[in-house]
Amino acid sequence: MPIERTLILIKPDGMQRRLAGLAIDRLENGGFELIGAKVVSVNEKLAREHYALLQDKPFFPGLIKFITGEYHGVSNRRVLALVYRGEDAVKGVRAVVGATSPEDAAPGTIRSAFGRINSKGGYFENVVHASGNPEEAEREVRIWFKPGELVE
Repeated sequence: MPIERTLILIKPDGMQRRLAGLAIDRLENGGFELIGAKVVSVNEKLAREHYALLQDKPFFPGLIKFITGEYHGVSNRRVLALVYRGEDAVKGVRAVVGATSPEDAAPGTIRSAFGRINSKGGYFENVVHASGNPEEAEREVRIWFKPGELVE
């Protein structure tokens, strides 16, 4: 199995609800090695670059509002960006994270345990983002981390 790197973001809803430590605990128990971490205030430019592959989707504007913290207030624009490394890390991390919709996520996953539908806004609060495939992971890691910021 290949050694891969993958990006995980603890989104504004996870940061606001103080779930970062619990999410990290589950990722660490998955056997992956943490090689990068930083708190980032996400502006629209970074959000658009991150979600560029989804720009033609009807839900794209909502993604931008969500990741920039617009739904969670000005003081909650923080995201914790993490990079993990390990054998088949992308697939393995996605198994720990769970399906995008908290309702569809397997029991014991991060999204199943902590995700919810926001009753006021009618949108998913799924706590984390995880890269979808190895190519996407490498692209996302380069967006969120500069050379030299990872300890490999």
